[in-house]
Amino acid sequence: MTNSSSPSISVFFPAYNDEHSIGRLVEEALEVLAGLTDVYEVIVVNDGSADRTGEALAALAARHPAVRVVEHETNRGYGAALRSGFQAARHELVFYTDGDGQYDVRELLKLVPLLGEDVDVVNGYKLGRTDNLNRKVIGGFYNQLAHLLFSLPVRDVDCDFRLIRKSVLCKISLHSNSGSICVELIYKLRKAGARFEEVGVSHYARKFGKSQFFTFRRVSKTLYDFFLLWLKLKVFRAD
Repeated sequence: MTNSSSPSISVFFPAYNDEHSIGRLVEEALEVLAGLTDVYEVIVVNDGSADRTGEALAALAARHPAVRVVEHETNRGYGAALRSGFQAARHELVFYTDGDGQYDVRELLKLVPLLGEDVDVVNGYKLGRTDNLNRKVIGGFYNQLAHLLFSLPVRDVDCDFRLIRKSVLCKISLHSNSGSICVELIYKLRKAGARFEEVGVSHYARKFGKSQFFTFRRVSKTLYDFFLLWLKLKVFRAD
């Protein structure tokens, strides 16, 4: 793939208290993108971080013209951060992964070749999950329940490592504020006619901080939103 013939790409990261990992991710994304296309951007959605994530992002944006920061004054939730990222993305292809460093953004190079003319979404799946047992059990249960209730076309809806054509994103509207947005995204993309491909990606232990999702309150809220989503999409057939 040469720069002159390549589609433009938007990469974005939702970030919450990721001051120690977000800088490296942005720098690696810029390096990868420069070898893929002439037209690209890196967006970070700072979802009301309480640490120095905002300062780190301001410094990155000052150094790199291709970096943009979207600020949430308060923490709105993972789904709201993804919705802001999709809305801010301006280019033909949109890639996102989390800002905590558990995925290697350089593995975007594995996704791009699979996005042929007959593919709209390339979804990663984890090649072994390097989390503690509690997170593995919860993640596995969530993934199985999502497939049971929504018949999703990907094996690992809990893997936030996705490359999507902007044209298919424009066909759907997303409303979730919690982690249930991943199910909403994949379900609505398939319903809109999107064609999927999958590839295995590496998953790493979190080096800094602590996950904000795997708390009783957050998991309970996500499951509650998950079943509301099922009622809305599968029972009442709403958009």
